[in-house]
Amino acid sequence: MADPLYELLVPYFDHSPSSRPFPLSDPTTNKYLDRLHTLSLPSLTSQEPQSLAQSFHSTLLSIQSLSSRSNAAAIASSDHFTSLQETLPLLAEEANNLQDEIPKLDGSAVTFSTTYSRSTENEVLDRRKRALLMERNADRLSDILDLPNLLVSAISSTAAQGTSSTTSYATALDLYSHIKRLHLLYSDSALIKSIHAQTESAMQDLTSHLISSLRAQNLKLAAGMRTVGWLRRVAPELDVTRIGSGNHEGLLGYLFLICRLSTLVTTLSALEPLRQLADQETETRLRKSAKSTRGETSNGSAWHGGQQSERYLKRYIEIFREQSFAIVSMYKSIFPSTADTSTVEDLKLPFKSMGLQSTQVPSKQPSHQDASGASPSALATFPSHLTDLLFDTLKEYLPNVLDKTSKESLLTQVLYCAGSLGRLGGDFSLMLTMLSSGAADETGESLENDDTEDEEWVDVMKKHRELAGRLEALASGVGAGKGTDRGGSLRLKS
Repeated sequence: MADPLYELLVPYFDHSPSSRPFPLSDPTTNKYLDRLHTLSLPSLTSQEPQSLAQSFHSTLLSIQSLSSRSNAAAIASSDHFTSLQETLPLLAEEANNLQDEIPKLDGSAVTFSTTYSRSTENEVLDRRKRALLMERNADRLSDILDLPNLLVSAISSTAAQGTSSTTSYATALDLYSHIKRLHLLYSDSALIKSIHAQTESAMQDLTSHLISSLRAQNLKLAAGMRTVGWLRRVAPELDVTRIGSGNHEGLLGYLFLICRLSTLVTTLSALEPLRQLADQETETRLRKSAKSTRGETSNGSAWHGGQQSERYLKRYIEIFREQSFAIVSMYKSIFPSTADTSTVEDLKLPFKSMGLQSTQVPSKQPSHQDASGASPSALATFPSHLTDLLFDTLKEYLPNVLDKTSKESLLTQVLYCAGSLGRLGGDFSLMLTMLSSGAADETGESLENDDTEDEEWVDVMKKHRELAGRLEALASGVGAGKGTDRGGSLRLKS
């Protein structure tokens, strides 16, 4: 029934080019035709036209409203639709090109994955890994690069502040220990090797400064112990015991004694003006002695000088006594392990060769180390060197002093110096007999004068022992008569 009705209505359709046809297959058309079958003829003639007019009007209003709202979008869509005819062919062409390039892309991807795989070694990847690792550890590398500058700053501050700056020394040593630990852990790193080389150069400066501080004029025991302790950490090779030696202080003991001996010589060199005056007296005495030996006589040929020599020797012995006692006592405090082995027997002073005997110093058989040729400790020979230094000066200038009182005063001062070192195991009082014999040999004086000088030496020794015995008796609370023989007896060989 729908087809005949549709055929009846076809002649009434709008066949203008702008109108849209209404095919029978359209669901809306079929639905409307089915609705027309349900209406009566009066409805079709009266109500349906009005309904269609009303629907047409409402639809027209909706279209107008929609066109007003979507005017811009419609125009843009129209433009895009116009250009779509040109774009679609280009898109198809590019798609074909892409399809052609996909095999090449796949081959390149396979080559890249094979080349830069983690399972294979590649220089580019290694370089990139190192760059990333360096970027992640940039702060640590910066801190490591700053270590030499920090160490140099700490050493400079210690040099400016002296040995009293314990914090700066501790900081420098801690930095040095950290750098050495890095060098042990990363010995193959060129950066660590460079930093370690810079550190070694800076530590050499610190070692030189520490050694120079051992030569200070007024070195105290605490400062000396700190300095030696720092040297043990800065230069551990100096603390190594020498093979075949009988000492345990290593080279630090020798270094300490050499530095202090240098300080002693420097201090004694300050007496150069007095020594020059004493040298002039020595020249005058020798010249007059030579004239008297040849039998020549001149007005005022008798020697009456010696005042300048006495002043020089008095000051010399005073400085020597203070410094030598300070050196040996400080050494024994800093190196206590070797102090017990360096006794007076180890000093090997030539008591027997001088024809003297002492009831206090028993003879000692040579030890196994001495027989094997092992070198003694540094302290074993150092007092002997100090004694030679003192006696060389006494032999040269003591003959200038002819005044008995002045000479006895100087000899007593020497005995006090010997007693001071004797408390540390270095008593050299028995070597005073070498002074008279040496002076007689050099000046050619008579044996009678030599005997007179021996008697003076014996008198000085007796007075010194009596005074020492009295002082010891007063200190112990015993009478003076009971304490005079405690110092031991000396007797001369005939």
